Amino acid sequence: MSTSAPKPALLPCLLLLLSATTGLVDAASVLGLGKVFTANMTGNVVFLGFAAAGTPGFKVIPSLLALVAFMAGAWGAGHLARAHVERALGRWLMWAAVAEAALLWIAALIALDIDVAAQAPQAGVMAVIVLTGFAMGLRNATVRQLKVPDLTTTVLTLTITGIAADQVGGRTPNFARRFGAVLSIFAGAAVGALLLFHGGLALPLTLAGAIVLGGTLVFLRDPAAAMPHRP
Repeated sequence: MSTSAPKPALLPCLLLLLSATTGLVDAASVLGLGKVFTANMTGNVVFLGFAAAGTPGFKVIPSLLALVAFMAGAWGAGHLARAHVERALGRWLMWAAVAEAALLWIAALIALDIDVAAQAPQAGVMAVIVLTGFAMGLRNATVRQLKVPDLTTTVLTLTITGIAADQVGGRTPNFARRFGAVLSIFAGAAVGALLLFHGGLALPLTLAGAIVLGGTLVFLRDPAAAMPHRP
């Protein structure tokens, strides 16, 4: 008699926590690094378009740096995932979480010396953009391979579309999960803004790293964490 693999009960919870950190990171980047998204690349490409058109308040280089760093992080995540094929799922996710948290905490350390109002020193601002962009690219590519419906941890357009469109005929698949994803990013953004305005740029980045690492450590208790990672 065959036995099915254990369902990862804690994985959706982990992804909701990671969704909240998206809000934290983008609050830090948009409000503290000069109108640039380092987690949400859709918004970042839009900002890049504004900058390319010469719109006041938007700059090409920060948005372009964030985009390139994000892609580099995603590339690195692909190599990390390939190296952990057929190894424990929890081991792979833990390595990704350690890398992401470390990048966010290094960015937080650099952010301690940044004057948000003056956007100085410029080298520090650019370094934080690159570090957080790389971290979020790493995260997105990792989550993408998990293939959990409605929990991408960053993009909400299709999630919100599903909430509305699937109401037709009374069908509400994954409504709680979808609504939770929206609420998580909203809450993360709100908390991130409050932390930035009242405590500085480093606080939301520090908290984001702690949530990433802490949430992944909790997931390791899930029996599914011991199952082999299969793309």
